[in-house]
Parts: sequence; C-alpha cells; structure tokens
Amino acid sequence: MSEDLRYPIGDFEMPSASSAKERTEWISTIRDLPGKIAASIDGLSEEQLDTPYRPGGWTVRQVVHHVADSHLNAYCRFKLALTEDNPTIKPYDEKEWAELSDSSMDPSVSLQLIDSVHSRFTNLLENMSESDFSRTLNHPETGDWELSNMLALYSWHSRHHTAHIDSLRERNGW
Repeated sequence: MSEDLRYPIGDFEMPSASSAKERTEWISTIRDLPGKIAASIDGLSEEQLDTPYRPGGWTVRQVVHHVADSHLNAYCRFKLALTEDNPTIKPYDEKEWAELSDSSMDPSVSLQLIDSVHSRFTNLLENMSESDFSRTLNHPETGDWELSNMLALYSWHSRHHTAHIDSLRERNGW
C-alpha cells in the first residue's frame, strides 16, 4: 500500500503490451468488484459512509456512486469500440457528477447497478476475441486507447477505489 492516500495502490501504469493471462486476471478483477466493494462498505454506519477517505476527498458513499458512474461509462465505451471504428467517446466531469444529488443516495442503489453492469461487462469481456482487444477508441483528452489498455485501467480503477475504502477502515479501526 502506498502512503499517498489518493493512490493507495499506486498510480495507474499503462502496460506496454498485454498477454492473454494478464487480460484474464484483469477480467477477474472486474468480475470480482461487486462483491469486493460491497464487502468494503458492509456494516458501515451512515456517519462512516459520509466520511471522506482522505482530507478533501470524496466520502465513502460518493466513492461507491462514482464507481457505478465510471464503470457504466466503461461498459458503454467498450461496446462503442467493438461496434464502431475508433469512436470518439464523451468525457464527463467526475468531480461534478459526485456532487449531484444521486451521489448522496443509499449506496445500495449503486451496489445493485455495479452488480448488474459488471455481470454484463464481464460477459462481454470474456467473449472478446484476441483482435477485439486491439480495437481502439479516442478519448478527446488523452488520445487513442486500445481496449486491452482500457481493461487494465478499469481493473486498476476497481482495486484503487476499493483500497480507498479499505485503507480508511484500517486507519480508523472500523
């Protein structure tokens, strides 16, 4: 674990290449996220859910809702890249989204969404061909991405935000 509360598992490192074995591991992380994030918030009180994972950071509740927002977008981005030639995706302001009223709802709503999206996302990922992982999309802020690298990113993202919650629990003895 990193000492930097923003990046408890370290910053994302873009892989130079990926193997089928690595992609299988990343897909497994995507598959396992719903249970892991649910376990991370299990038993937390309303006050604990409304505690920022770091000074100036999102609350645990906002983190859960952010993961639902982000991974719903990821699933759609993969589908676009699999059905269009290098589509340009729409970025969104995740900080602004975290301030909208739906990010103050009970996190169980987003846990259900994460579970459903990840069920479909995992099915999609497990049925992609080797060449599908080379398909690309264009992010207007960061350029072209191969789907293999997007998979690595969302695997990291899954572990990253779960670690925010788990490290907060550890630091606070929850």
